[in-house]
Amino acid sequence: ATVFLEFWKRRRAVLTYDWDLVDWEDEEEELRPQFEAKYSQVERVNPITGKPEPFQPFPDKLSRLMVSVSGIFFMISLVLTAVFAVVVYRLVAMEQFASFKWYFIKKYWQFATSGTGVCINFMIIMSLNVVYEKVAYLLTDLEHPRTESEWENSFALKMFLFQFVNLNSSIFYIAFFLGRFAGRPGKYNKLFNRWRLEECHPSGCLIDLCLQMGVIMVLKQMWNNFMELGYPLLQNWWSRRKMKRRGQSVENKISLPQWEKDWNLQPMNLHGLMDEYLEMVLQFGFTTIFVAAFPLAPLLALLNNIIEIRLDAYKFVTQWRRPMPARATDIGIWYGILEGIGVLAVITNAFVIAITSDYIPRFVYAYKYGPCTDQGYRQEKCLKGYVNSSLSVFDLSELGMGYSGYCRYRDYRAPPWSSTPYEFTLQFWHVLAARLAFIIVFEHLVFGIKSFIAYLIPDMPKDLCDRMRREKYLVQEMMYEAELEHLQRERKKNGKQYHHEWP
Repeated sequence: ATVFLEFWKRRRAVLTYDWDLVDWEDEEEELRPQFEAKYSQVERVNPITGKPEPFQPFPDKLSRLMVSVSGIFFMISLVLTAVFAVVVYRLVAMEQFASFKWYFIKKYWQFATSGTGVCINFMIIMSLNVVYEKVAYLLTDLEHPRTESEWENSFALKMFLFQFVNLNSSIFYIAFFLGRFAGRPGKYNKLFNRWRLEECHPSGCLIDLCLQMGVIMVLKQMWNNFMELGYPLLQNWWSRRKMKRRGQSVENKISLPQWEKDWNLQPMNLHGLMDEYLEMVLQFGFTTIFVAAFPLAPLLALLNNIIEIRLDAYKFVTQWRRPMPARATDIGIWYGILEGIGVLAVITNAFVIAITSDYIPRFVYAYKYGPCTDQGYRQEKCLKGYVNSSLSVFDLSELGMGYSGYCRYRDYRAPPWSSTPYEFTLQFWHVLAARLAFIIVFEHLVFGIKSFIAYLIPDMPKDLCDRMRREKYLVQEMMYEAELEHLQRERKKNGKQYHHEWP
């Protein structure tokens, strides 16, 4: 991710230079008509231009910003409520599938629960996305941004926050909360004192996390490709059909000019390439944040982008009207969002490796409790007995249902015959300390590597730096020659002696 962003900086510098936007500033933008109409009565002198212009007082700006932030938190809480509803569904479905008459469903009840939960979660995600866009429009217009670029940056940030939380909240729940608070046999925690909290698959939580990410990523990419190409095709076909019905038979024989054909195409969105940027940024998050749990995500993203490049080209050429050009020196707030995703990816993957996977428990067992404790190295034989060590013992007679014997479950708890039955063992605290230590070391190491890579890769290619310095030098030479020629003419006019030197 860091290498990609650093090379994007270099590419951005080349494009900015080629389009002659190096010295273009945002201050050259015109004020939004809505801003001028709202604050035309309050003016102040612009420190850049020295001319009076409409001004938004700070108390008004702060109050509108607080209302906007409150709306954002309300929508995020709505997402979390939807996630909680899916969790409740999984608890109810888990109980139903476990007692299902069909043997296949009864045997694989955990996969059936996860699969149906993911599909329901995806439908909720796509339904809420429609609401988010309208709410983001409303909150952004309520803020009354000064320029069009400020409006786009504010709208883009809200859309990213809404959709990022919408897409990833259930994934974060499965990665870091699923099965953490389920309790133990004989003392399970229950929701509403009715449904037992869900636990991970016996093979670990990574299976559930991988299934959640895979289904959401594949379905979302298929849906996006349909909306980008299939939906405009249907709209254009319907508009042509309506035109044929309204038009007369003589007019239908006459071929329409190209500009009129282009006018009948679908107009571009009011917010320009916002949807394209948002789709790529969310995909960037999928390929970096949980890549330790779903290593197939970068390959799926690559295949999707290879297809989408051709679909977008076809869409822009044949299905959409030509968009209005606009000046920009960079991609705006999207670059900051990408950098934020890169930082979040380091933290998240550290927690996934340390908490969700079995890497740390295996590591602790191999060096502290396994047969290689005193040898200081790790091989396959060093993990002999790991499964038995990771399972605790429960006395079935404590259930009071006439059962006898013992059962095993995944946890580090003392056996029922110890002095402190079902309390956490010393191995549990060793594993917890190792997990925290791994998170700290991993984050500092990877952040250090990120900073080192960013330092090694310059933000601007060397040949571009040389060209810009050469242009600056030539401009100074021309200014020097022009000023020298002007002073020499003045001296000749005044009858002074002529010297070939700087006066």
